[in-house]
Amino acid sequence: MQFKISETMLRRTVLPVVLVLLLGVTLWAFKQNDKKDDSSKEQMLLTAIGTILEQKHYDPKTIDDNFSKQVFEKYLEALNPDKSIFLQSDINYLKKYQLTLDDEIHGAPLKFYPEAAGIYLKNVDAIMLLYKDILSQPFDFNIKEEIQLDNDKIDFPADAAARKEMWRKKLKYATLGLYTDYLKQKEDKTKDTTVANKTNAQLEAMAREKLLTNLNRIYTREKLILTNQEQFSRYVNVITDLMDPHTEYFPPVESRSFQEEMSGRFFGIGAQLKDDNGVVKIAAVIPGSPAYKSGKVQINDAIIKVGQGNAEPVDVSGYAITDVVKLIRGNKGTEVRITFRKPDGSTQVVPIIRDEIVQDEQYARSAVIKTANGNFGYIFLPEFYADFDNPDGNRCSKDVANEIIKLKKENVQGIILDLRNNGGGSLPEVVNMVGLFIPQGPVVQVRDRNGKPIILPDNDTSVLYNGLLAVMVNEFSASASEIFAAAIQDYKRGIIIGSDTYGKGTVQRTMPLGKPIDFTTGQPEYGTLKLTFEKFYRINGGSTQLKGVTPDVILPDPLEYLKLREKDQPSALAWDKVEKADYTVYNSGINWEKVEADAKARIQASPTFATIEKNALWIKDNTDKKYSLNLEDYRNQQKQLSNVVKNDDSLSMLKTAMNIYPVAEDSTIYYHNADTLKGLRYQKWLGDIQKDLYIDETVKVLHDMGKERN
Repeated sequence: MQFKISETMLRRTVLPVVLVLLLGVTLWAFKQNDKKDDSSKEQMLLTAIGTILEQKHYDPKTIDDNFSKQVFEKYLEALNPDKSIFLQSDINYLKKYQLTLDDEIHGAPLKFYPEAAGIYLKNVDAIMLLYKDILSQPFDFNIKEEIQLDNDKIDFPADAAARKEMWRKKLKYATLGLYTDYLKQKEDKTKDTTVANKTNAQLEAMAREKLLTNLNRIYTREKLILTNQEQFSRYVNVITDLMDPHTEYFPPVESRSFQEEMSGRFFGIGAQLKDDNGVVKIAAVIPGSPAYKSGKVQINDAIIKVGQGNAEPVDVSGYAITDVVKLIRGNKGTEVRITFRKPDGSTQVVPIIRDEIVQDEQYARSAVIKTANGNFGYIFLPEFYADFDNPDGNRCSKDVANEIIKLKKENVQGIILDLRNNGGGSLPEVVNMVGLFIPQGPVVQVRDRNGKPIILPDNDTSVLYNGLLAVMVNEFSASASEIFAAAIQDYKRGIIIGSDTYGKGTVQRTMPLGKPIDFTTGQPEYGTLKLTFEKFYRINGGSTQLKGVTPDVILPDPLEYLKLREKDQPSALAWDKVEKADYTVYNSGINWEKVEADAKARIQASPTFATIEKNALWIKDNTDKKYSLNLEDYRNQQKQLSNVVKNDDSLSMLKTAMNIYPVAEDSTIYYHNADTLKGLRYQKWLGDIQKDLYIDETVKVLHDMGKERN
């Protein structure tokens, strides 16, 4: 299982003068060489990015022959992570470039990645024939054999025969999974006649047929999307990732997507998409959106082509939803022409002018938890968002402040701020948010690679909320979430509950590459470089890098022992510390030792949490082993795993739901939403948190805090 933080710390700033000069010269070269081919422009762009990495990255690695070796290995791994496409002979042939990639970064012609990608695509054609051949014959699931699924423990196949054997096992394993599902449906006496009336041999054939369809879809898409630009983007991101996991290159479309994620708004048509057996269709149309106003976009319309104004449309057959979304979104006021196949079989080209679409489901929201001991507030914050391009745009600190005001009207006795799975976001917003809970003082320390730490303080002496506070975190709480949790913990302003956080203590800044092509959004011509240029530190002096934040109250977590955190990333920067800042611990009047001791005793005495801990250890011990291709053994393995996962899912849900409801002024969003599907999603969210074991335990801790306050 792999995990990548959805977003990182972001501070909008102008380029330093040296970079303006650097990029100015580079982009002038682009302009003067417009008639040159794309490879020349890509080479100049790579050189500019390489220079920025060497001169401005917080802790740059030397771009030399050793770095070249790493780029060589990582790019081939990025193209083919499971080592099932390339042969060892391909790798040996490409080794002629092993020590020249640093030269490419420094200005030599780009040869390696185009040739490697070309060999890869040629091999994909061969693989498509290979898996079709293998899947044309039934598998024997009575044979005792195993497959290794850990990519780090396998090598590229020595020859075509070895690759065929690798694919035979891969396909057998995948077919076995589908076949087992069909057998279970049949044994459960399903009413689905496509399964219930079939022999086992027919079910095995159905499994192979379904796998073949899925593989055709996957590899057809891979050939479609692995354009020269995509090859270049993957290559550059291998280089940036070797500097650290959070330095990243976004080509123009991806750059737009990144800004959309941070701001919570984008320019599109206002339709939700779905995948229907490989065909992208309209799932819902947002009331009032451009798609809705056109009167020509209906649910279940299939998207066949997407064109930009008068330009030649792109046939999106075989595209995934994410690919289609990137084509449909664009700049405000521009036209997208979508060719739909209607449910009756007819086709229709619908021109739509893009307009702003607000993703308000990614904004902060709150609810009231009613208990026998009083009411408590709950605030969910999925990320630390900020719309930098719009002065009146949404910012999480303002939105959280509004949710606090709503909850205060409900006379809540304490507030829970849920930062679980919150991957980070805007650094200034963290400072502003901490300021809602403390009078004033330092929030975080930031240091670049040359200077002393700079303290970012909250200078506002006012406090919006001075009541009981609990902050929920887990292994996916990262970056900005960790700054917030660390500040609250260091000030003793509230209690931190959950599992150790992700451990990302670095700060990124976006650098536009090229002149703006859209002044509404500021989208740059050649994309954006997100660069690690600072590290941040707690006000107690310690970094959250690698170590994260350890909660005051630790709750057993099903994923606790898996390698999902920053410390598990090979290129992660090291931990260090700086001097402690001058700050005064918040006088809450709470006996923290007693609260934490009571919570620990209650958790240790809980059979539910004890089982979750036991299951987490079992998952840890069973993730790296080989998997059986024998039906009986496979079913036994899957039964064990399924029992553990189902057990965790069941344990994490309360038998009796808590009484949680939205504040009065938000009632319409949940129960009378003009967008019916959105209203149903809000209701589902409410139902989920009502049964959340971890929220329930946090409420108990808040209650204990109230009892132990002087």
